[in-house]
Amino acid sequence: MTLPRSTQWLPVRVEQLTEGDLEAVLDIERLSFATPWPRDVFLRELHGNDVAHLFVARIVAGEQQNRVAGYSCTWVVVDEMHVTSFAVHPDFRRRHVGQQLLAGLLTHAVELGCRQAVLEVRASNRGAQRLYGQFGFAPVAVRERYYADNQEDAIVMFLDDIAAQVRRSSTPVP
Repeated sequence: MTLPRSTQWLPVRVEQLTEGDLEAVLDIERLSFATPWPRDVFLRELHGNDVAHLFVARIVAGEQQNRVAGYSCTWVVVDEMHVTSFAVHPDFRRRHVGQQLLAGLLTHAVELGCRQAVLEVRASNRGAQRLYGQFGFAPVAVRERYYADNQEDAIVMFLDDIAAQVRRSSTPVP
């Protein structure tokens, strides 16, 4: 019998990815994607790309404290953040890590002067589309046969006003 995954909240903090995080990030990458990025791509993003901003979601308490539970890579071009990669370790999915990571990304985006955000997501990845939709991203286009591994389409999702979304997300609901 397979037990259902926990839906319990797992608190994380979102911070800059460092080279010391690479093994954990590469593990998440391999577990999450059919065609994972190799180490040299992450190193190039970390050290050779002036527009790249990479983040990890680090567990803040308990037995797993300081473990990397998720990560995201972004590019900031003028006033737009492009999310180039986003993943949560399978052991920590359905524990609100993705929500916290995305909220942290958007907060960092505002701090970096971004007004808008864009990303591509697999057409079949309804869970990720729901997550992005909860944060105000809306589908605006389809990139046909975008993914090289299976020629799957990508849905382009766009967030027009990051600052407004961050304000809405941080406003307590009565």
